[in-house]
Amino acid sequence: MPKMKTHSGAKKRFKITKGGKGKKALARHAGKTHILQKKSPKKKRQMDNALRVAEQDLPRVKALLNK
Repeated sequence: MPKMKTHSGAKKRFKITKGGKGKKALARHAGKTHILQKKSPKKKRQMDNALRVAEQDLPRVKALLNK
């Protein structure tokens, strides 16, 4: 039986935390790539922090990452 492949787009965008049970996943904030001139330094700085994936989306993210 062939192995399941990890979704290549998901592995670049999400990271499961080291909790062991996989209850949290981290992602990047949207809006941090271009048109940054009009955004305040505070907003840009806040977007540096990882974003927790919503609890409702976690099963889908875990399925894409084969976790």
